[in-house]
This record gives sequence, C-alpha cells and structure tokens, in this order.
Amino acid sequence: MIQPEVNFTYQLDHLRRAAAVKVMIFDVDGVLTDGSLTYGPDGEATKTFNVLDGLGIQLLQKSGVATAIISARQSPIVVRRAADLGIMHVHQGIHDKRIAFAKLLEATGVTAAQCGYIGDDVIDLPLLLQVGFAVTVPTGHPEVQYRAHYVTKAGGGRGAVREVCDMVMRAQGTYETALAPYFA
Repeated sequence: MIQPEVNFTYQLDHLRRAAAVKVMIFDVDGVLTDGSLTYGPDGEATKTFNVLDGLGIQLLQKSGVATAIISARQSPIVVRRAADLGIMHVHQGIHDKRIAFAKLLEATGVTAAQCGYIGDDVIDLPLLLQVGFAVTVPTGHPEVQYRAHYVTKAGGGRGAVREVCDMVMRAQGTYETALAPYFA
C-alpha cells in the first residue's frame, strides 16, 4: 500500500499559527460537546462535556494562554462548566458572534491574529475568517472545513478541544512543562 504524501508545508503552517495564539476561543455545541441536545421532562437541555478536553483547557491556561467561550445558544450548563474550568471570558446568546469577539478583543487587548477559534458551523465563519488560527472538527460543515487552517482528528465532545490545546502548547514549547507534574 502506498502511503499518502504528508504535506509538511500545511503542518508547519498550522503549527506556526498555533504558536501565535494568546487567546483560544471555543464554540460549545459540536465542539465542547458532540452537538447533541437532550431535553428533560421540564424542558431543560443537557449537554455532555469531555474530561480530557477540560484538563486540556486548564493546562493551556496554566501555560499562559487565555481561554474563552463564544456560543450562540444560552445555557446555564455552559456557565457552570466554564466556572469549573476557570474560563473567565464567556459570551452566550449572541447570534452575531462578531459582537462577542469584538468585546473579547477589547477585554484582552489582543489582536484577532493572536486568537485561535474552534467552531463547527457556518455561524462560526465570521470568526474563523478573522482569527490567526481557525480550527474545526471532522463533522464540521463543509464550508467551515474548507476555510479552517486545521481540522481535528478527534470529534467535538470527543477530544477535539484537547487535541487543539495540546497542539498550541507543543507549538509554543510549553507542552513538556505543562505535563511535567504528572511525571514526578
């Protein structure tokens, strides 16, 4: 069997982009979760989050990269998860994500080029087209996949966020230090 050629230029490009990230921004549905919504008998929606993703976010924060959530949907579950992980910048219920993004840039003092964003649907395109490191998941809409700098191997809610966090830390040279306490 012939192995496909690896595009090293592409690999170097997304690693270069990941190295410049000062703020990593996450969509929720389809990224931090698998995109499923389960409604309980009282109409409340539940979401399932991945613990590997959670630790990845915490390690990324400890390595000096700020984190944020921008989601079009409003959910108290997201507020709870963000608080558990120490994510300080949470913007929900804003369908034009550019508004939340502008507020985030102002609050953090970074440029769009210094941000990474992982989203999965066309509502995420306005941010994906602005940030320095645009990421999506394998189930992301084709228009999103076409425009992303990187498509994760893991799915949304199944380790995609951890994959990106690890990639950013590796690109910035902080991965070994972040994991060192677990090898002591």
